[in-house]
Amino acid sequence: MASKHWEQIIFAVIILSVAFVVGRIIRFVLGRFLKASAKKLKVDPTRYNFFKNAVDFIILLIAIIIIFRSIPALQVFSTTLLTGAGVLAAIVGFASQSAFSNIISGIFLVIFRPFSVGDRVKIGQMYNGDVEDITLRHTVIKDFENRRIVIPNNVISNETIINSTIEDEKVIMFVEFTISLDSSIDLASSIIQEEASNHPYCIDNRNAEELAKGEHKVMVRVISFVDSGLLLRAYAWSRNPTEGFELKCDLLKTIKERFDAEGIEIPYPYRTIVYKNQLDKSL
Repeated sequence: MASKHWEQIIFAVIILSVAFVVGRIIRFVLGRFLKASAKKLKVDPTRYNFFKNAVDFIILLIAIIIIFRSIPALQVFSTTLLTGAGVLAAIVGFASQSAFSNIISGIFLVIFRPFSVGDRVKIGQMYNGDVEDITLRHTVIKDFENRRIVIPNNVISNETIINSTIEDEKVIMFVEFTISLDSSIDLASSIIQEEASNHPYCIDNRNAEELAKGEHKVMVRVISFVDSGLLLRAYAWSRNPTEGFELKCDLLKTIKERFDAEGIEIPYPYRTIVYKNQLDKSL
């Protein structure tokens, strides 16, 4: 009888030792992976330390369950304990479902990296700004009014993400003007090209084929007929979205001033009003 007790004690010690070794190995591998991911995301790797601690806890819990289920004297006690723990786990799991979803989404953001800290992004149709921080529960975006938008990771996972800096920061800005039908298209186009080319934030993004064709670095095209005029669109490239925004704002001002000086009319919408009593008299 005493030898059987010693066998059970030795069995429990072996299981705990194996669990300890396996936990150390998994912690080492997981630590290297999380450290590399944190470096790419430019965040503090200590944010993910709880993952390594969770591995130790899960492995230890599995080892304890194996010990309790393998030793007959502990089986009745373990059945009662696990039944109560199962009910408690179900309650806690239901209450923390949203938080767990955010953590899983945060893991996917770390692995697949649709954006990094410092990237300029648009989340869905509402949120624009620079990514300031990424945690496993939420992402912090600083918008253009210097406010912080804290978005749960599971919300981001279900939205379309537009990343302006993930590969190439250059951006093309559409600068549009409506001119009257009586105005010269060629003169208006040349004014737009001249003002855009002289702006310090306008860059030359033409490829070899476009250079061979002699295309201007700022293309201007007639887009369509609109109310009382023609819609012209200029395509001006800039190094990044911030400079592109300033480029567009400046061009709207300088081109309008040049149009006024050169006699290019930006038409007002015209409306013809017919009064009913006048129509009756004419009949």
